[in-house]
Amino acid sequence: MDFTSPAQLLGYLAFVLGITAFAQRIDWRLKFLVASECVVYTAHFFLLGNNAAAVSAALSALRTFASLKTRSPWVAGFFLALNLVLGVAVATGWTAVFPIAAGISGTVGVFFLRGIGMRLLLFCATLCWLTNNVLSGSIGGTLLESCIAVVNGTTMWRLWRAGRTR
Repeated sequence: MDFTSPAQLLGYLAFVLGITAFAQRIDWRLKFLVASECVVYTAHFFLLGNNAAAVSAALSALRTFASLKTRSPWVAGFFLALNLVLGVAVATGWTAVFPIAAGISGTVGVFFLRGIGMRLLLFCATLCWLTNNVLSGSIGGTLLESCIAVVNGTTMWRLWRAGRTR
């Protein structure tokens, strides 16, 4: 495995953006950085040949940017349907279920929840992405999602201790 291929280098950049994102206590900063991470992830998975993950990451970027401007259930429904339809359309095997599930749980989280609730659903998405990344051979992505799980968990704990559940 080439640790310095363009695909892996993009995975490392996504790693930096993701860790920075989940350390944020302010929801809009978290969303902006997650969306930026997803843009990089899209190229990363495309270069790895994982089209279902690339589509899910692209949709995650678009939906997260959109969630900064609106919390419309119609917009959320659009992204949920699009994630499911496009994910299934480009799926080449059973492992596509992981990025599709990550996209769906992330969409529900960023449109309908705030604070710890949003981060908890994003934690579920993280576990789906972690599984996908291990199966895809994504070094930076595996490191990213492993660290995001820890950083997000720590941030949820800090928010809970501070009494900021929303």
